[in-house]
Amino acid sequence: MRFWVKVYKTQEATVLAACDENLLGKEFREENVVLKVTETYYGGELVDAERLKALVREADIIGLVGEHAVNVAAELGYIAPGDEKRICNVPHVNIYKL
Repeated sequence: MRFWVKVYKTQEATVLAACDENLLGKEFREENVVLKVTETYYGGELVDAERLKALVREADIIGLVGEHAVNVAAELGYIAPGDEKRICNVPHVNIYKL
């Protein structure tokens, strides 16, 4: 599995946006909630699971979309199974390291 990732750096934090490869450019709507997986926000670099794991470890704020991307956070112990939110059955999580 591969992932689209984009890293944003500020003086205060490193922000990681990542999604499963097949979700880039898609939009999911459920009731009044919209999840847009835009190329502008997520479409930086295509990486494998090991690189995504390294980026998750380094980032302070993390946004992940997709079964596989969310599973990476669970494998690393940042979330527990079931912590994710789902829109149209697509999981996503936001993680803030303090």
